[in-house]
Formats: sequence, C-alpha cells, structure tokens
Amino acid sequence: MTETLKDLVILVADKDMEESIKALLSRPEALGIRPVDCDIYVHPYRDPGCLGGAEEFLRFAIRSHAHALVLFDREGCGSLSSVEALAQIVQAKLANNGWRDQCAVIVLDPELEVWVWSDSPHVDEVLGWRENHPPLREWLGQQGYVGAGENKPSRPKEAMEEVLRAGGKPRSSSLYRQLAERVSLRGHQEPAFLKLCAVLQGWFPRE
Repeated sequence: MTETLKDLVILVADKDMEESIKALLSRPEALGIRPVDCDIYVHPYRDPGCLGGAEEFLRFAIRSHAHALVLFDREGCGSLSSVEALAQIVQAKLANNGWRDQCAVIVLDPELEVWVWSDSPHVDEVLGWRENHPPLREWLGQQGYVGAGENKPSRPKEAMEEVLRAGGKPRSSSLYRQLAERVSLRGHQEPAFLKLCAVLQGWFPRE
C-alpha cells in the first residue's frame, strides 16, 4: 500500500513568520489555491539557520511531504547577498539533497514586517492605532519612517515597533496572525508575497 504524502512542509525563521503563514494558508480562496495539508517548523537558529541548514533540517520530510518551502528574512540572515542569490543558494542545496524541483525559497526583503504595511484599515486597528490621531500614515511621515513618494516604511520592523509603543500595544506573534487573517490580499505588490502566491498556485491550483 502506497503511503499518501502530505502536500507541504514549510521551514520558517521565527514564530512571527509561522503565525503569518498559518493564517495565510487558512485562506486558500484568497490565495487562489485549494486547501493544503501542511506542516510548519521553526528553525531553532532562525534566519541564519534557514540560510545555512534548511536542507539538513528538512531531509526527514523528503519521503513524507510532496513539496518543501523555506522562508526567512534577508536582514536577519547575516548575508549581504541579494534576495535572488540567497534564494538560489538555498534552493540549490534543497534540490541536491532530494527535493529536486519540488522546493522553493522565499526571502523577505528586508524582513517579514514588509508584509504588514498594506493600505488596509485593518492594519491601523490591529496595531492599536484605530482611535489615535493623526492618521497612521501621516504620523509615520512625521516620524521619518515614510519619505516623500513612498507608500510604506523603508525600515518596516522599526516602524511597526514604534507604532506599537506609541499606541501602548504589546508586541506579540498574534499580531501577525491577525493581520494575515484580516487584511485583504488583493492588490498586494510586495515581491516576496507575489512569489509565495505564484509558488502555491503552481503547486496547489484550485480544483
């Protein structure tokens, strides 16, 4: 009797990323995919571990999962290489260790928080800014986090942490889950997010 493979194993760099991906995969229709049977693991050595040891960590799953996905931050991994180069390095090692063409690597630039800054009003609410004045985007500009002509902070993590401090809201991984559960995915133009959607849609098209 042939054992049925699970759809996907995912290796991420931290709990925040785990919560985000879990919440996104709970919305298959919004992602344009079918429901996915998935296991998610957090590398104990975070971003550098994903960069330098993803192929070793995921070796156990080659016979139990059909696809492998790795996500980590460029900022946190300790390398000055480009996003494309980092993804190619890790994907090549995964492929050579048994995943062949059934793997993909998503490198967020500079970090996960770049996904936070969409135009959705849910961002203000989740970050505790709903009743604050001035409007959040205006305040970010006043604080120097968003320059003229920019639509999101160039330092997204620092901006998010400052907003939470100003609003008196504690930072937690649940914030990432709430954002991924509630913010509209339409019109999201961040390159790593678009790559994630394209990979998932290629592997798990709607039935």
